[in-house]
Amino acid sequence: MDLGISGKTALIFGAGGGLGGAIARALAAEGAKIAVADIDTDAAQATVEAINGQGGIAKALVWDLADLASIPDHIATVEAELGPIDILVNNTGGPPPTTVSGQAPEDWEKFFRSMVVSVIAITDAVLPGMRERGWGRIVTSTSSGVVAPIPNLGISNALRLSLVGWSKTLAREVGRDGLTANIVLPGRIATGRITFLDEQKAKRENRSVEDVSTESTAAIPVGRYGDPKEYGDVVAFLASQKASYLTGSVIRVDGGLIASI
Repeated sequence: MDLGISGKTALIFGAGGGLGGAIARALAAEGAKIAVADIDTDAAQATVEAINGQGGIAKALVWDLADLASIPDHIATVEAELGPIDILVNNTGGPPPTTVSGQAPEDWEKFFRSMVVSVIAITDAVLPGMRERGWGRIVTSTSSGVVAPIPNLGISNALRLSLVGWSKTLAREVGRDGLTANIVLPGRIATGRITFLDEQKAKRENRSVEDVSTESTAAIPVGRYGDPKEYGDVVAFLASQKASYLTGSVIRVDGGLIASI
């Protein structure tokens, strides 16, 4: 299936990681030019090399989402090297596991800035160009915790949920301009982040990581953790011409894990 995005420019955050890297590769396979943004230089470059090695076009961009002042310069760099941004994939790193109570106000402020304010500010920076061209895709990756809060991920549950309300509101504001805005929720996708969370849970509960992983797998109807490529393929579809009538939605990529309707 031709997704109709060959030649489009995509800016993808966290693209040096498991989910972001998979999204970058999926979009590159469809012919999109990829701006690989990540705070980790080596990780970003690894994704770029993987894409370019397959004949794609990708550029690495070291980007600290907490640094809001750098947004205009970074956007200008992407557009100068790859062209106007048509596809924006907001994919931020997650905070450390914590309870929702008893966290310092400055920690809430720090993560709100890097996980929420940055997403809104970057999106606002690319919206005028998308509207002028009459085409754009804004895909925001959050967490299954926005539907079913995950124990000991209190900051993540609370802050990521605010992006759901923002995205839904945005979708209504930009729909007539040819833009879509959607949320994607990963379940237990086999990435370094999930490995870290399993290890932390095992440590807290004095159990083996294998026991925690087996218990988690048992709760997933398809009986396994997801492959990052499966997640990337869903995002690629949402970013495509084929998904032009799909907006304001929350898409679960969780193997049926979330029990609620």
